[in-house]
Amino acid sequence: MSEAVERPLKAESQGHAPGRGRLEGRRILVVGGGQDDRGLDDAPIGNGRAMCILFAREGARVAVADRNIQSAEATASMARDGSAVAIEANVAVPSDITTMVSEAVAKLGGLDGAVFNVGIGAGMWLEGSTPEIWDRVFSVNLRGAMLTLQAAMPVLADGSSIVLISSIASMKAGSRMPSYDASKAALGGLMRHAGIEGERRGIRVNIVAPGLMDTSIGREATRGRPGRAKTPVPLGRQGTGWETAYAALFLMSDEAAYITGQTLAVDGGMTGLR
Repeated sequence: MSEAVERPLKAESQGHAPGRGRLEGRRILVVGGGQDDRGLDDAPIGNGRAMCILFAREGARVAVADRNIQSAEATASMARDGSAVAIEANVAVPSDITTMVSEAVAKLGGLDGAVFNVGIGAGMWLEGSTPEIWDRVFSVNLRGAMLTLQAAMPVLADGSSIVLISSIASMKAGSRMPSYDASKAALGGLMRHAGIEGERRGIRVNIVAPGLMDTSIGREATRGRPGRAKTPVPLGRQGTGWETAYAALFLMSDEAAYITGQTLAVDGGMTGLR
């Protein structure tokens, strides 16, 4: 990495930029829109909460789905007045997913977009990866995404957009959790298939793959593996939840009307330059 240079964060990176109406009138389901602060008093905003707030700021109505209803409600309360509703759903439970999508359609009056922002990791190295751990991680990270797409695709309006939140662990070794890396990589195959199913109706399906992000989960990972904080990032710092949110906003908006089946890495150059 070239010598680090302290640069002030842009307004977008801090979540301070004004809305520009980029999602005016859209109805969007964000799965994993709550936030787990991991016991931090000064927890930075996570990807899911940032997306919900940003989408609403840009004119959308948002269904905030999370297994922790209190956290979903907290996110909804931070969004533009009256623009967000909370839904309780655990994507590890198939019936919850069907109910979640139906409830989102009922509360928003339809759907023009969906984001799947859920991921867990467990089992360090192959030695620590039991069949039970493998199945549990895949049931959330991959099966949950598949069932969400299965339930959402028939009810999405033509011309809608779907974004799956993956990780650069799907492209670059580093998490040390085989189940996490493999499940996030498998989202690429699911995304491409869903893109084929959606093409006749103009439904676009893409992936955002965050790198090292300064979120609560990221800080917890650094506590467990201090060397993570010293990982060389070409742009010299970890990212923010807002930066993931702006990438998803672009793919949700008409600005990305000719983009489908693609993966956008939000990683400060880690995968492209290192």
